[in-house]
Amino acid sequence: MNRLITISVIIMVAALASCSVSKYLPPGERLYRGHSIKIERHPELKPKTKKIKNEISVAIQPRPNKFFLGQPWKVWWWYKIGPPRKEKGLKAFLRKRLGEPPVFSSRVNAPNTAENIVGRLDNLGYFHSTAQGDTVNTKSYTRARYTVQVQPQYHLNDITWVSDSTPLMKQLQRIQQQPRGLLKKGNPYNLDEIAAERDRLDLSLKNRGYYYFNPDYLMAYADTTAGNRTVNLFLNIKASTPELAKHPYRINRINVFPNYSLTSETLDTSKYGFIVYDTLHIRDTQNIFKPKLFAHTITYRPGRMYSGRAQNATLNRFIGLGSFKFVKNRFEISDSVNHKMNVYYYLTPAKKRSIQASIDGFSKENNYLGAGLSATWKDRNAFRGAEQLSVKGFASAEVSYADSLRRNNNFRIGGEVSLRMPRYAIPFFDIKENHIFPPNTNIVLGYELLRKQLFYTKNLMHARYDFTWKPTRNKSFTFAPFSVSYLRATNISDSFYKQAEISPSLLLSINSEAVLGTYFSYTYSPSRARDRNKWIFSASIDVSGNVAGLVTGAKRFREKTIFGTPFAQFVKTDFDLHFTRRVSTKLDWANRMQVGLGFPYNNSALLPFTKQYIIGGSSSIRGFT
Repeated sequence: MNRLITISVIIMVAALASCSVSKYLPPGERLYRGHSIKIERHPELKPKTKKIKNEISVAIQPRPNKFFLGQPWKVWWWYKIGPPRKEKGLKAFLRKRLGEPPVFSSRVNAPNTAENIVGRLDNLGYFHSTAQGDTVNTKSYTRARYTVQVQPQYHLNDITWVSDSTPLMKQLQRIQQQPRGLLKKGNPYNLDEIAAERDRLDLSLKNRGYYYFNPDYLMAYADTTAGNRTVNLFLNIKASTPELAKHPYRINRINVFPNYSLTSETLDTSKYGFIVYDTLHIRDTQNIFKPKLFAHTITYRPGRMYSGRAQNATLNRFIGLGSFKFVKNRFEISDSVNHKMNVYYYLTPAKKRSIQASIDGFSKENNYLGAGLSATWKDRNAFRGAEQLSVKGFASAEVSYADSLRRNNNFRIGGEVSLRMPRYAIPFFDIKENHIFPPNTNIVLGYELLRKQLFYTKNLMHARYDFTWKPTRNKSFTFAPFSVSYLRATNISDSFYKQAEISPSLLLSINSEAVLGTYFSYTYSPSRARDRNKWIFSASIDVSGNVAGLVTGAKRFREKTIFGTPFAQFVKTDFDLHFTRRVSTKLDWANRMQVGLGFPYNNSALLPFTKQYIIGGSSSIRGFT
């Protein structure tokens, strides 16, 4: 054993020695191997040294090469593979995948970086801190050393607006004093937070009519002479702020051009050829869309104060319709005295109809080979209201290459028709809402025939009428007041019953049954795309057969039927929690917890086969990406 360990060590040392990049380095150059930071703390400094080092590291450039077991493996591969002849060839792929370009010592300027460190500390309120930087060189490597004398952090004291009596200044003071304001007395001084508060103030002004305001028009003065390591902050508007940015604007007229072409050299500002619907001016020269579509999509009307929130919601809703390839808008002052604007929406329709087909081949571990064909036809504006009508057909066959001559083959054929309407489609009701995304009403009808030659034939039908809506970016809902599925099995063979004698649970898959249900789900995702930790929570409840049970008086298992078929009665609820943590740019750690509870009653002793909880196979984790 000791001899084996010795040989392994010799081989590893030889491999590491062979990976030296010294012979590849240009004359006078070394590889940059990173930096070290020494913190000399003031006695009154409160934050931990580790936190300060993390803050300082942001200001240190360049980033060093990666090392493994003391060797720059990626740089070695970069040189070993060499320059590729083609940008997209195999050599270029391997060089990019396995290697990385060297970071030379000539890129390291330690004194300048020390100044950047001081600047970073000033931005965080550690005023009067100092830093020094130098480098340590070996034969092939350079390492930077930084020594930083960190002073105690300053905190905010008074936050004062250099005020006047204009409506704009009064608005700014009210917004800044809101509980969700970022600048509070006693908080550490932080230039990033001051910039973020400036952006927040600008966004709030945009929602109050100040379309032409810009965050660059705001400025802040920091007075560090207040004593006791505090900062007095003075906020004001720059003297160079243009006059039009100081006034809120109202919407005068909304113009919609739903046939706009990207090849147009100029934007259409003609006032002719419009129809007026719900105070909107619409110029649909080809009569492609119903005017009602734009009344549902645009969330504001003439006379209202401009709002960035309403404007963004309108753009999101236009894009979410799926009927427009490009959406853009512009604002134009129509009355500079009374501060009014006209808004123009230029909409480029997407291709109305499309067809998509796919062919799949597959093999299974149970000695089956198969192929499938599917085709989907879609109309993106079926009834002139951005309704999306889809018709899908599919067919597949599986052949058992072990005993196909015994007709042990499977066939599947079916189709589905779905209609998505970008609104709440409820008879006798016209519901208007201003959500950031348009609600959808979905109607789905489907049928599938499954034939297992040696066992049975299944007829499956389903129909669904549901609403989906998303009032905010992180909340979504689905409500299906009507959801029906029907299963009927025929041509059941003796061979199947013989197998069922061994595994009685097989009988559950052929029980003819109707599911007449109502469904509701809620999904909450508070995380943002740039967050390191991401959460998704969803909950749902599925209720079936309660009305049918009341009408028929069902009390025992499969006692009552509808159209000759027993109906299911159950309550089923599910909870799903996803947590993902970004470990690195190429690695995520994912966790998922599922909790479900199903309660069959009266006409059902078990949940329907399609509603049962199944683990294993395609229902479990099978790999990583």
